[in-house]
Amino acid sequence: MLTLAYEKQRRSRRLLLKVPLVVSGEAEGKEAFREDTFTLVVNAHGALVVLAAKLAVGQKLLVMNAETLEQREGTVAYLGSPYDGLTKVGIEFTQPAPEFWPVGSLPDA
Repeated sequence: MLTLAYEKQRRSRRLLLKVPLVVSGEAEGKEAFREDTFTLVVNAHGALVVLAAKLAVGQKLLVMNAETLEQREGTVAYLGSPYDGLTKVGIEFTQPAPEFWPVGSLPDA
């Protein structure tokens, strides 16, 4: 029952999907960065990616889909534990964008 309650709290369904991205913004110390990466999980509100840049929750980012060159603004919503020089980073778009991901049927916004 706990799983059902947890899933009902989600705004949109998550999909395991690897999409190449370019993420840019300012790292710690206001140093600009631009990093090629990929998604681990996507939904209508953003994605979970891995990045080497040192970031903070709430920080603004620009996310570009490397295949379509579409861009969306977002913020860092989650930082996982660093591992081998990379960190899992949850990015939340400023506006839901289910059409950003290359899938036929996308999770509801």
